[in-house]
Amino acid sequence: MTDPDCLFCKIVAGDIPAEIVHTGERTVAFRDINPQAPLHVLVVPRDHEPNAAASATADASMFAEIATTARTVATGEGYDDYRLVFNTGAGVGQTVFHTHCHVLAGRPMGWPPG
Repeated sequence: MTDPDCLFCKIVAGDIPAEIVHTGERTVAFRDINPQAPLHVLVVPRDHEPNAAASATADASMFAEIATTARTVATGEGYDDYRLVFNTGAGVGQTVFHTHCHVLAGRPMGWPPG
């Protein structure tokens, strides 16, 4: 399932260029255009769901694959410590309504985030 108006669906399809760092059968990972850390990659499922909660409900194994891809990307770039962030809803900063996981590493990150 794809959404013809979705930015990330267009990146997954190759219609919009991105710096792809990993491709899998069900996920694609690419560098964020506005990085917040030395490593800032987005992992997206190829299938369109509007947010993390919808993806987890629709296909729990896909949601797990997002985390597995995130680990592959982070460790492949030399980071054993990394943060995964999912925003669900405009009120918490989601701006593209296609499930995506931010993989962040390479700088100290305090708690709470924000």
